[in-house]
Amino acid sequence: MMSLLRRGNKSAGIAAIVNLIISLIKGAAFMLTGNVAMFAETMHSLGDAANQLFVFVGSALSKKRPNDRYPNGFGRVVNLVLLFAVIIVGIMSYEAIKEGIHHILQPTESKGIWISISVLTAAVILEAFVMFKAMKEVIHETNAEAKGLSIIPKSFANLSKAKPATKLVFMEDLVATLGGVIAIIGILLSFYVGFHAAEGIASVIIGVMMFYVVGRVFLDNAKGVLGEADDELEAKIAAFIFTNEDIKDIKTLFAMKEGEDYHIEMKLEIDPSISVSRAINIKKSIEQHIQNMPGVTDVIIEFEEDDQIATWEKVNSTPIG
Repeated sequence: MMSLLRRGNKSAGIAAIVNLIISLIKGAAFMLTGNVAMFAETMHSLGDAANQLFVFVGSALSKKRPNDRYPNGFGRVVNLVLLFAVIIVGIMSYEAIKEGIHHILQPTESKGIWISISVLTAAVILEAFVMFKAMKEVIHETNAEAKGLSIIPKSFANLSKAKPATKLVFMEDLVATLGGVIAIIGILLSFYVGFHAAEGIASVIIGVMMFYVVGRVFLDNAKGVLGEADDELEAKIAAFIFTNEDIKDIKTLFAMKEGEDYHIEMKLEIDPSISVSRAINIKKSIEQHIQNMPGVTDVIIEFEEDDQIATWEKVNSTPIG
């Protein structure tokens, strides 16, 4: 079991530990100050910690080897775990919004401003550190090239191609960092301007941002559970296949994303005049090339005799290297 857990998403594991520590510190600060923006941030960090723990365990379990009962493996486990995890974030979001609205309607002056500001500033720095680690993970998973500060824009540009667990950690830490800044602004407005409802407004904004993460994660992982096809990968594979002159057409081609991995299936039409040994060599060559792609776990290829009817359009495709 421990060897399996070591294969869990590292960004999620680090984020879970950091957010648990942050949530405990924020919770203590809320008890001392009664600050509603601090309450929202406590709920946020606690939800993120629990969420990211589920993500870490789920990403590890998804790497379990197939067995007789589950011959297709456990790749989609991470999607199922993430769907469950968003429920936790949703509950925390609701609590943050509810408390924020209550404070807007009945604003009260909180105390211990510098305790709140100090805790939130430290939390923002830690969250930013974890987010930068997630950015580097995005760069690594998508095979992008970036160093130093160029990692920041590159990670945003390639986020959609990252693994589900890494995407979740990235979005949660982005919202957590922005939420900390918003909470600080709300507290400062309350203390220096006397606009006490600002803390409640900050709490509502933080809750709404959390709901945004819930929505994004739910939609992304619902697709993963159902087995979403990757159109871009299919086009690249098709372009490579057509570099072989003996392949006359592609009858079907599916690049299905199962959790963090890809399952590739295809039915190809070949020149009926080629020998069996030549067909076997072509199949092995295609399998080997695609198996070397990051994330691909298995490739299934079937051959049919060319029916002289074009099925696959050879457009907008770039061969894979």
